Amino acid sequence: MDWLKTQRSSSVQVKEDMDTRSESEHQPSREALIDISFCGSTPLLWKVSDMKRVRSVGVVGALVGSLARQPRQNARLGRPLELLQEEALLLHCSPTATQCCHLSLSIYLSILYFVSDYEAGLESSYKEQCALALEDKKTVLRRIMNEKENSSDTVCDPTGTDDSGGAIRDRLNALDQAFRFPWSAMAVQLCTARASFSHCPEERSFHSTDWPMPRDERLNTRFCVYRDLRNKGFYLTSAGKFGGDFLVYPGDPLRFHAHFIALCISMDEELPLCDILAIARLGSNVKKTVLLCSPQKRSESGKHESVEGDVVYSSLQWSSMV
Repeated sequence: MDWLKTQRSSSVQVKEDMDTRSESEHQPSREALIDISFCGSTPLLWKVSDMKRVRSVGVVGALVGSLARQPRQNARLGRPLELLQEEALLLHCSPTATQCCHLSLSIYLSILYFVSDYEAGLESSYKEQCALALEDKKTVLRRIMNEKENSSDTVCDPTGTDDSGGAIRDRLNALDQAFRFPWSAMAVQLCTARASFSHCPEERSFHSTDWPMPRDERLNTRFCVYRDLRNKGFYLTSAGKFGGDFLVYPGDPLRFHAHFIALCISMDEELPLCDILAIARLGSNVKKTVLLCSPQKRSESGKHESVEGDVVYSSLQWSSMV
């Protein structure tokens, strides 16, 4: 019986080791994770390795950071890489592993502690600068008073009415009560050099948000269109300045011009005719075809759900007047 128990316990131990090993094999390593940071609700990528990996799977994004050696220009930008909500959702739903930040209670309390500590430091700095400014003011009044007394010793006033030295002395004596140092005049240190938001864990968690973001019908429509076009091999960027949702490229945007302006609308959404004419005319002026993209819906268990890859496309092109 003891031998049987030993065999049973050893077999259980081997099974647990195999389960642990299989779980560790299925879990992605730390290096395989794509670290998505958040500033408010905006997803950002800071690491160059993460930018290369998402670019290899067709996620373009947009650089929004200034260059360290050329901060006063916006012709060339650097890290971080700002992602669209649809791009971040695609990374989150794809086999590529991602990790996102979440704000816990302990980190929130530590942030409150750092905020109170920072405010206490500001108050201490204000008192110190107030004392220094008061001493500088007194030094100036003493110098003026000494100059007046020296000038009165060398030049005698026959009338004896020159009492400017006494007025300055009275002003000096009342300075402790009358002096006011405005808060806006306080010198404040601005920390302009940092590695990134991830350099400080508390700051990184403070700028994080819940993920995935709450998805309304509009975001679901955009995401279905974005996912379908990406699966077809197209590259997409934001098309806000063209009046659409996405610019659709046949290849990498560094090598190709956009061929389409994608406008995402649901199947039951009504679109005014004047808006259709405006976007079609705009697409004609910029030599692009307008795509009206509408995900189809089907009823499952009494609910309407978007079907993956089932998107209806309608192209608009401006033709000559008849």
